[in-house]
Amino acid sequence: MYQLSDFKKGLKILVDGEPYAVSDFQHVKPGKGNQFTRCKARSLLTGQNREWTFKQGEKFDVPDINTQEMQFLYKDDNGYAFMNQTNFEQVALNDDDVGEAKNFLTENMEVVIMFFNGKAIGVDCPNTVPLKVVKTDPAFKGNTVTGAQKPATLETGYIVHVPMHILEGDVLKIDTRTGEYVERVNK
Repeated sequence: MYQLSDFKKGLKILVDGEPYAVSDFQHVKPGKGNQFTRCKARSLLTGQNREWTFKQGEKFDVPDINTQEMQFLYKDDNGYAFMNQTNFEQVALNDDDVGEAKNFLTENMEVVIMFFNGKAIGVDCPNTVPLKVVKTDPAFKGNTVTGAQKPATLETGYIVHVPMHILEGDVLKIDTRTGEYVERVNK
């Protein structure tokens, strides 16, 4: 059982029989009255965000979430295929289950699949992934203003804003939590 004092970003709690991941919270101590906590959380089943106000002393069950390291194999019309490296069991997930992770998945990437009550519900990518730039505008003389950026399309189809010196064919390190460019990786 979790208490409000256990709250932190990313904590998984069970509310009304549905698993949620805490995305933001604030403990409030008013001058008059009892303490309470405002909480924003994302449903791990539907991906929707919800907000609650919890009274001090409320407790939450720990959701039955198991994780397995798996390898991303391919994407086809049926969805995304993942394979467990130890027993070679395969799992297929649809676009909704994969969520934002689809922007960063490349073949043979090791990811963590979350299961709730035996059903696969989500994908956790590594914090940073290397992705190749397949399309970007060339930099031209005169647009070297500090901090200037341009859009670049990566091998997964994801578009990220990058500095002007990035060229097609460069491999970039992308932060999967924010979706932002981190640095260029040496070739």
